Amino acid sequence: MAKRLSCGFTDTDALLSEMQGRSVTEIVEAEGWDAFRDCESAALIAATENKPQVIATGGGIVLREKNRVVMREHGVVIFIDVPPSELARRLSADPLDAQRPSLTGKSLVDEINEVLAARLHLYVESAHITVDGTRSVEEIVDNIMELLETKPIS
Repeated sequence: MAKRLSCGFTDTDALLSEMQGRSVTEIVEAEGWDAFRDCESAALIAATENKPQVIATGGGIVLREKNRVVMREHGVVIFIDVPPSELARRLSADPLDAQRPSLTGKSLVDEINEVLAARLHLYVESAHITVDGTRSVEEIVDNIMELLETKPIS
């Protein structure tokens, strides 16, 4: 997406790890999820200072209302909707999967189902645009580009 828009790219998890000098897992293990969420919010604010760019966030960023407000006020929020089974498949294939600590202690599939059920309304409410995430990356980007050109953002 960033390449298509000829702009920068920031992943908030990578930025917060760089800012803190520790991985997500290290922050959560040492200080807990609330401290990680504080770091995540700081990374989001830092990321919005560089424009124009595409910002990828972790799925839990929507848990804090101030993050949802920052995202909507500083850009176009796009929710890439992917079914839980596909999310589990993708996460299982991701070598960085082990860097993210479990939220529930359950199996990956059960955790995704539980977490997604609890957060889905926040993703939908936060998004200016929702797209089908089951397609190829190229098709998803094409879909987003088309929607950015044709759909008025409020």
